[in-house]
Amino acid sequence: MTNQNTPNPAGGRNVRGYGSGGVDTVISVDEVTRQVAAIAQEVSSERLDELCEGEPFVRIEKLRAGYGQMEILHEIDLRVGRKQSLCLIGPNGAGKSTVLHAIFGFNRIFSGSITVGQGDSALDVTRLSPSDKLARAGIAYILQDRSVFGGMTVEENLWMGGFLKNQPAEAKRAAEAVFDKYPRLAARRKHQAKVLSGGERRLLEISRALVMNPEVLLVDEPSIGLEPRFIDMVFEILNDLQHNEGKTIIMVEQNAKKGLEFADIGYVLVSGQLAIAGTGRELLENPKVGELFLGG
Repeated sequence: MTNQNTPNPAGGRNVRGYGSGGVDTVISVDEVTRQVAAIAQEVSSERLDELCEGEPFVRIEKLRAGYGQMEILHEIDLRVGRKQSLCLIGPNGAGKSTVLHAIFGFNRIFSGSITVGQGDSALDVTRLSPSDKLARAGIAYILQDRSVFGGMTVEENLWMGGFLKNQPAEAKRAAEAVFDKYPRLAARRKHQAKVLSGGERRLLEISRALVMNPEVLLVDEPSIGLEPRFIDMVFEILNDLQHNEGKTIIMVEQNAKKGLEFADIGYVLVSGQLAIAGTGRELLENPKVGELFLGG
């Protein structure tokens, strides 16, 4: 949650929240954390399984993870089914991005497990490197922003997305499939990425991950820094990837309203623990979640 507060003429102060609306009273991150902790529920494994509507495709059990010697996540559980979407919301410092980092292998795992797949094909990926997770489990990470190579063309950026392909020709064929799917990128294939609009750069970031044909997309703040029209475009793309291409999506989204409207499942995290879990609709309709994260 932003701490940048600006005075208003009425004598109070406004702060931008997690939704699209404003609020009249400044609430600090510490206060949000306290209020979420106060409404936290006991979330059972059975409830998490129910939200999957089938066997979990990504499963996290009692995960403790962090950076260096600092533990951020405290025995987090997570379930998301194949072709489902999960949105993580919560105040700054709650551990949302740390969950994505742990799944992909960007941080330290102290204990617990992460598995991807179902039945006999389920793979324990807890200790695998990011490259192995991508190659063996089909996990791709779409970073927050500015991860494109500005001095490279759109085409070259897509080829970079296929660095684990066995043959360069295979990566190029995958890039052509992306151009077939997104004419907007095809029209700019020879342009340097630095001249793209914010929405086009985000599309390129997503498309670069698609070159490896992943099963699981980890999406960190898809709407960050984008104009509203581009935010809608990005969520339309993610909706297509989930429902038409069968991708499983786990996202962190600062615009909680948009994220929960999109996602099948929503989790509220606080202080590295799971506080509330439900369908996206259930969290949207929860008045306390609305007050804290949806702009009232």
